[in-house]
Amino acid sequence: MATCTRIVKVLAGCQRHLLVAGGPTYKSVSPVALRHLPVRTYAAAKTFKKDKKDEKEKEEKRERKPIDNTGRHKPYGLTAWAPVDDVYVTRFYPKPVYETAVAVDMLKSFQTLDYTTMDQPVYINLKLDMKLEKKKKVDPFVSTVHLPHPFKTEVNKVAVFTENPDQVKVAQENGAAFVGGADLVQKILDDEVDADFYVAVPDMISKLLPLKNKLRKKFPKNKRGSVGVDIPKMLELFKTGHEYAVEKDAVITRVGTLDMPKEQLIANMQTVVEDVCSHRPASFGHFVERAIVSSQSSEALLFKSEELVLKTPTNKDA
Repeated sequence: MATCTRIVKVLAGCQRHLLVAGGPTYKSVSPVALRHLPVRTYAAAKTFKKDKKDEKEKEEKRERKPIDNTGRHKPYGLTAWAPVDDVYVTRFYPKPVYETAVAVDMLKSFQTLDYTTMDQPVYINLKLDMKLEKKKKVDPFVSTVHLPHPFKTEVNKVAVFTENPDQVKVAQENGAAFVGGADLVQKILDDEVDADFYVAVPDMISKLLPLKNKLRKKFPKNKRGSVGVDIPKMLELFKTGHEYAVEKDAVITRVGTLDMPKEQLIANMQTVVEDVCSHRPASFGHFVERAIVSSQSSEALLFKSEELVLKTPTNKDA
């Protein structure tokens, strides 16, 4: 028993001697033997770079190309070209485009079914293609036309700028509301005179510069036909004329009332559409992309504006 105890003490002393004198001391490291870390003995796999051509081809495939529905019996996303019944879900069918006469008749029938007033106004909404050659576009414009069947009972007030006594007399005889020169300019600045339209002779343009910020769109311009020598002609146009403005790429203007005969409404619509199309050369195609007619209480109807352009439109600026 004593021999076994002595052997254990000797082995313990040998272990302490080996730990202290047999190697360096590690104060901050655990005395437990370190494990062998795995070492990668093979080369890393080479990264595969995709060619740019392959990426472009995939991107082109991912892009959805527009589907041409021309000549197809059942277009994509639509059940049929035209419904076969009076009751159908409108989002499953393309919006019908009516002839102008048919669209006007439908507006009148809507009024009868809805029991609305007969003298409600009729509007047209024209979306225009303002593109020209290369990156040029048609500038927004304001125009005045003489409708063949006026629907307004009141006459527009027109002010004439001239200092010639003979022209003053001619303007007064043709129904000008206000006539004058520098004195009329001061009255407008003082808010004593307010007119619907302002026309001037060429000699007065330099004296009207203080009115630019005051009149803004109503300021006399050559493009609008409000600057000229023929005062009776300008007064005849602006006293009973109908003015419309193009904002961005659309025109919304009134063309009559629902109690007017169908032929008169179509004639007024044709006058406006022809005047709009005259502001872009016909070589670029039809100026109107989409045409809508509606009354104050009815739904909007698409109509064919191409059939209203009988004459070959010419560019006014040319």
